[in-house]
Amino acid sequence: MYEIYSSNKRVEKKLDDYIRFRKDVLEKLKRLKCNPRRELGAHLLKGKLIGKWSCWLGSNIRMIYVIDDYNKIIWIDSIGSHKLY
Repeated sequence: MYEIYSSNKRVEKKLDDYIRFRKDVLEKLKRLKCNPRRELGAHLLKGKLIGKWSCWLGSNIRMIYVIDDYNKIIWIDSIGSHKLY
């Protein structure tokens, strides 16, 4: 199982806000920890975000993250609307 960390304080605050207002987000993050490449519509990004992954956490909540398989860590780079791309 992977651990999830935010890459900066801004992302951490935004994630905390989503968890506080949407109870389903926490459950989705737990699912992502088990399989970060297959859960929640996860897909590898292209272009300027090559090497990063994206998944869906809610109706208009997207998360961009990097998977560190060696240390079993998911680093969240950004979270918000689909305009993140």
